[in-house]
Amino acid sequence: MDCHMPEMDGFEATAALRARERSTTTGQATAARLPIVALTANAMDGDRERCLAAGMDAHLAKPFKKDELLAVLRTWLARPPSEAAEAGADAQPRGLHRSAA
Repeated sequence: MDCHMPEMDGFEATAALRARERSTTTGQATAARLPIVALTANAMDGDRERCLAAGMDAHLAKPFKKDELLAVLRTWLARPPSEAAEAGADAQPRGLHRSAA
């Protein structure tokens, strides 16, 4: 998620997505939860925490290295969305092979 998109920034978009998810669930994690990774040039103290507090699942500051991107993709794409939501960004990735990324 680009945190600085025009018209609706990533924080507003994330809030809208999370509100939509809440309106279609009964308070339990479901397969409908979309993992959201912040992609931003913001790398100052507190930026990661602001993204996570806004409902994003991970934060990747630009410029980032290929290995950093692959690690985030492995973590979030290799898990069912409900499991990824519970696991957090430090979870051990599984299921996605390097050639698939």
